[in-house]
Amino acid sequence: MVEQNSFGKILDSLITSVIVVDASLAVVHVNTAAEVLLGISGEQSEGKPIEYCFSESGLTTDSLGVALRDNQNFTKRKAHWLLHNHQEITVDYSVIPNIETQQIIIEVQPLDRLLRISREEAWLSSQETSRNLVRSLAHEIKNPLGGIRGAAQLLARELGDENLEEYTRIIIEETDRLRNLVDRMLGPRTPLHCIGLNIHEVLEHVTSVMRLEAQDQIVIVKDYDPSIPELVGDKDQLIQATLNIVRNAYQALVEGEVESPRIIISTRVQRRYTIGRVHHPLVAHIGICDNGPGIPAGLIEDIFFPMITGRATGSGLGLAISQNIIGQHRGMIECSSEPGKTLFDIYLPLGIEYE
Repeated sequence: MVEQNSFGKILDSLITSVIVVDASLAVVHVNTAAEVLLGISGEQSEGKPIEYCFSESGLTTDSLGVALRDNQNFTKRKAHWLLHNHQEITVDYSVIPNIETQQIIIEVQPLDRLLRISREEAWLSSQETSRNLVRSLAHEIKNPLGGIRGAAQLLARELGDENLEEYTRIIIEETDRLRNLVDRMLGPRTPLHCIGLNIHEVLEHVTSVMRLEAQDQIVIVKDYDPSIPELVGDKDQLIQATLNIVRNAYQALVEGEVESPRIIISTRVQRRYTIGRVHHPLVAHIGICDNGPGIPAGLIEDIFFPMITGRATGSGLGLAISQNIIGQHRGMIECSSEPGKTLFDIYLPLGIEYE
């Protein structure tokens, strides 16, 4: 029993997902990484057939038995596994038999996660380039705007003609509007004021605001995990980031004239999650899902960039600002969309202290 416990602790310390089965292909152990990947409980899966963990078209249990009998390793690339929750994942896995213990070790590498990390790295790099470009443009635009506004004010004083003041007033108002637009493109410029907070405080404030705005036009469903520990963050900015996304969902539902419009806000704890190149042991996951018409396929890859919008009346700044705020918290927002379901996933690391 001591050896078995030690064996289990070693496997649980690995980042790689590992499933161990016996000669009858009953589950002996599922390590922590595999629990997260497969969405199952290691304790509940012990003693159950391998099909409890996953099923794969084209894979027969005989092939695992033959591998043990012949003491022959094999590896399979880009296999599609169907999980108990009907989610499909793509993995590489290796089967390693152990004749002495009459057990089979299945080592799993999830490709979906590697592809996602690679996609995030490329996206973060692209966003940083875009942000630097926006900052440079903002600087070049705001300087002449200040000069134009000052000149218009001086001109208004010199003209002394009420009929002509209308023109200078328009010049001043339009330069102010452009300066405000540039400021919004740059996003929040104040440093983070971080405190320990419960993410549900943020979400409760957001739902209260949206219910006042929406009245009875939509239904907001809350699906919270109360066990999420406190995170360190700027409450006001997190409210702004989340509110932008929920408000976008509400506007899409109303403009799309969706029948039975609904927004679901959920929270979960995600273990061992990678954001960019940084691996986090614990992450808070916030899901914001609506049953609207969806985001056009041509926009889905670019919606977090400034001035990109699928709405006729949208400014294209709300999501860019949200991503910037979450990025300042070392987090990430992802989006997936199809007609009838648009999902924004917000990931915020837990256990991080900010200076």
